[in-house]
Amino acid sequence: MLLPYYLGCPSWSENAWREYLYPESARPTDFLGLYCQVFNAVEGNTTFYARPAEATVQRWAQTMPEHFRFTAKFPGDISHGGDLREQLGAAESFLQLLSPLGERVSPLWLQLPASFTPQRLAELAGFIDGLERPLAVEVRHRDFFAKGDAERMLNRLLLDRGVERICLDPRALFSCASSEPSVLHAQSKKPKVPPRPAAFTQFPQVRFIGHPELEANDPFLMPWIDKVAGWIEEGRTPYIFLHTADNRLAAELARRFHARLMERLPGLPALPELYREPAAEQLGLL
Repeated sequence: MLLPYYLGCPSWSENAWREYLYPESARPTDFLGLYCQVFNAVEGNTTFYARPAEATVQRWAQTMPEHFRFTAKFPGDISHGGDLREQLGAAESFLQLLSPLGERVSPLWLQLPASFTPQRLAELAGFIDGLERPLAVEVRHRDFFAKGDAERMLNRLLLDRGVERICLDPRALFSCASSEPSVLHAQSKKPKVPPRPAAFTQFPQVRFIGHPELEANDPFLMPWIDKVAGWIEEGRTPYIFLHTADNRLAAELARRFHARLMERLPGLPALPELYREPAAEQLGLL
């Protein structure tokens, strides 16, 4: 499946997706291969929390198609571990670990903490200049969303270096008044920042954090349909990742997004459907 954009979720290892996406008999070891049959990208969230074993990376390399993209996050000890310029050695070691994936790791993601202030932009510039790899950056400090000098300096730094600014859109999540623990947890962890759609390169990056009720996302999704369609029509290749609070319905939300985009871009191919075993009651086996 060759789409004119990259579409995916935060992970592929969701047991609950056997309810609607994966075959009910699928084993966890099957999930990545099945995921790659439907989507062409995934957020590399796991690498933020822990570096994978070399054998794990080799398995990923054997399973992910060449056209697939894995936006690997730098581990937290790199992005949150002090002066970024002093982390370049650790960053190179991380890249070496992921080298079996080749071009499938693109772009790398640097997710900076809310404590990363505008006064530290020189660190970011030094890190980018020393890395020399396709990179996208997510910031969380409030000053970078205030439309003032700090935001202008950040945008200019990234634009001049051909680095994308990741757009996080959590509005649908924060529109939810649910008392579900998963929703409350997500609302406590995600920054409540305004979306900043950016296209500093050919590869805009969007993370949409959704409402747990699929239909409730539509008012927040529809502006993104027009934005993403416009980027594609300009010849860009956006990356779009869709989340829900516990990610049980993340894949369904991603499919919903693509269905809406197909209405806006009629020539877009449909996502593949995985084979699912007929339910027992349909076979008269009850």
